[in-house]
Amino acid sequence: MDRPEGSATSETSRFLRALNGEAQAVPPVWLMRQAGRYLPEYREVRAKAGSFLSLCYNPELAAEVTLQPIRRFGFDAAILFSDILVIPQALGQALWFVEGEGPRLEPVATHERLAEVDRAADDAKLAPIMETVTRVREALPSGTGFIGFCGAPWTVATYMVAGRGTPDQGPAKALFGADPALFQAIVDRIVAASIRYLNAQISAGVDAVQIFDSWAGSLDADDFRRWCVAPTRRIVEGVRAANPHARIIGFPRGAGQLIPDYVRQTGVDAVGLETEIDRAFAAAEIQSLVPVQGHLDPQVLRAGGPDLERDAEAILAAFGDRPFVFNLGHGILPDTPIAHVERLLKTVRG
Repeated sequence: MDRPEGSATSETSRFLRALNGEAQAVPPVWLMRQAGRYLPEYREVRAKAGSFLSLCYNPELAAEVTLQPIRRFGFDAAILFSDILVIPQALGQALWFVEGEGPRLEPVATHERLAEVDRAADDAKLAPIMETVTRVREALPSGTGFIGFCGAPWTVATYMVAGRGTPDQGPAKALFGADPALFQAIVDRIVAASIRYLNAQISAGVDAVQIFDSWAGSLDADDFRRWCVAPTRRIVEGVRAANPHARIIGFPRGAGQLIPDYVRQTGVDAVGLETEIDRAFAAAEIQSLVPVQGHLDPQVLRAGGPDLERDAEAILAAFGDRPFVFNLGHGILPDTPIAHVERLLKTVRG
C-alpha cells in the first residue's frame, strides 16, 4: 500500500530514521501515555467527553488529545489515543470502564462464551478510530512521526478471559493449562483482528505501529514462546503481507533476557525496554540486533531533581551511540509535573 500524502518520511522524521537503523547525536524522544491526565488540557477534553471510551471513539476529541503533547513539548512522535481493548469490543465482547478501577469485560472463558464472540472484528466499530488517525495525520507537523498500536494477543487475552486486569494473569494461565485449544482459539481471533486493525491504521496514516505486550513478563520461557512470540510473529507477518515496509515496534514488557529471541523470532523492527532491564545486557544483546526504545523509570520522571538528569544521561550513555528512541519504561504517571517533562527534554536534547 502507498503511504498517505503528508506522512512523515524517513528523510524528515528523526523517529523513523532511528527505526530504520540510523544512530543520531540527539535521539528522538516521545513518552508512552504522553497524552494523559498530567496535562491540564487533556483533563479538560476528558471532562468534555464524559467517559474514557467516549473519548476514544470521538474522532475530533481523540485527535485533539493525541496532538496536545506535540504542541506543548514538540515530541518527535505522536501516538494514537485509543486503548488496547477496542479489539475485544469490536469482536462483540461487552466493555466498560469503572472510574478509578479500570476496564471490565464480560469474561470469555468457555466454549459457549467464545461462540458468542464474533470471528472477525466489526470494522464499523473501529471506523471512528480510523477517522482519528486521518485527522491527526493531517494536523501533525512535518517530520513528526505517528505511531499506531494494538495490544499483543497474550495481554489482550488475559483481559478477555478474566474480564479485568489481574495481578498475576492467573485466570488466563489456568485456562491455557486446562483447555489450551480454547485459549488458542481466543488468541487466533485476536491475531486476525489485530492484523486487520493495524493495516487499517497504516492505510489511514500512521508511520509505525507498536504491539504492547504488557504482561509478557508473567510467563515462563516455554509459555512465552507459545503465547507471546508465536502470535506476535503472525501479526508481524500479516501486517507485512499488506505493508511490506511497515515499521513495527514490539514491547514485551518484563521479558528481560528472553527479548533477544523475541526479536529474532518475531521480526519486529525495534523493541521497547522496560525500566528494570539491565542496560549493559540490553545494549550488548538487544541493541546489537535492532534499535531499542526506552527505558527511563516513570517514577524517576515524576520525582524529578538530580536523579532525573543522572538517569537520563546514563541512558543516553548506554544507548545513544546506536539507533535509539528515548522513552519511558512504561507509561507516564498522571501526577507527573509538566516541569519535569520539560527538564527531561532539555537533558535529552542538550
